[in-house]
Amino acid sequence: MPKPYPKEFRDDVVAVARTGHAPINQIAKDFGISEACLHNWLKKAEIEEGQRPGVTDADRKELRELKKRNRLLEQENEVLRRAAAYLSQANLPGK
Repeated sequence: MPKPYPKEFRDDVVAVARTGHAPINQIAKDFGISEACLHNWLKKAEIEEGQRPGVTDADRKELRELKKRNRLLEQENEVLRRAAAYLSQANLPGK
């Protein structure tokens, strides 16, 4: 997988593409990236700015953290459930 371009570079290329002074394919060629890559960057920029529906980077990061927290809570719940079952078996009369 190729190394990702720096954010500043992507932002500069998107800004140039938005001026509309040159076709997208020419801008992509001038900056040494693929046309599809430039289209993806433009789409992502529109999502980040709220001009297009989609999941922003902040939302994606929050979702990732919430999923991690949920997994941890589920594991803790399972440990407590097993401990309660073990302790209820240990307190049975006649053992």
